[in-house]
Amino acid sequence: MVSDRLAIETVDLWKRYDGIDALRGLDLQVPTGSICGFLGRNGAGKTTTIKVLLGMAKATRGVARLLGAPAVDAEVRRRVGFVSDEKDLYDYMTVDEIIAFTRPFFPKWRTDLEQKYRQKFELPGPRDIKDLSRGTRTKLALLLALCRSADLLILDEPTAGLDPAMAEDVLQALVGHVASEEMTVFFSSHQIAEVDQIADHIAIVDRGRMVVAGALDDLRDRFQRVQLVFADAAPEVRFHAPGVVRVTRDGRVLTVLTREREPLMTEAKALLPASIEVSPVTLKEIFLESVRTED
Repeated sequence: MVSDRLAIETVDLWKRYDGIDALRGLDLQVPTGSICGFLGRNGAGKTTTIKVLLGMAKATRGVARLLGAPAVDAEVRRRVGFVSDEKDLYDYMTVDEIIAFTRPFFPKWRTDLEQKYRQKFELPGPRDIKDLSRGTRTKLALLLALCRSADLLILDEPTAGLDPAMAEDVLQALVGHVASEEMTVFFSSHQIAEVDQIADHIAIVDRGRMVVAGALDDLRDRFQRVQLVFADAAPEVRFHAPGVVRVTRDGRVLTVLTREREPLMTEAKALLPASIEVSPVTLKEIFLESVRTED
């Protein structure tokens, strides 16, 4: 069933290149109006997913939908903005020329946003694009995507190669835009701290499959570190509770990383530890443990 609450949806999505499965049954759901960070190691399937969503690659099998319609639908792709990691622009044009060139292709072009982001990003209108810094190219590409009134913005490594100040400008522009306009942002990144800063939803892919997905606040509530301290040496134990990700033993201390705290607590208390302490984990820890433990 197609849901209007999902800006992006894939069901059992597969993509094979030369006998190698880049995507292996990927199930992805991005709620409308969210800022969703797409995380994964190099070669995990992030770029392939984006290519399939944008019609740049054809899925081997499975379903991919954008804004409730098949991703291959030309009409729905008009409602999607995309900024690649290479920030592809026409180098022979000036900033003014590429904005003027792009504007007529989109009937819903927002001249008010154009003026806003020209000023906010301090874009030099007469400057040749080939002479722009990487950061300024990124801001120009973002302006072209935001002003077209897209319902969905897909970004591939939007802050790659930017200095911290430039990266902060880009991130804050995205947050501010989503807050004031009806838009969904889906962006891949290697910068976990940046994802943690602006995303409200997370999707972690590894080896072509979704391994963790959901609202970031919910994931923080689910993933917990449970530390058991014993009077003597910690016992060697294998927990049977669902959701256990990793167990480490160090002297009198047994530390358990779990995705489901409550089932674990019954087993933990039965070991009669001297104390039990529960603490949250970071997005970085969730990411690292997820990609380490999945087969």
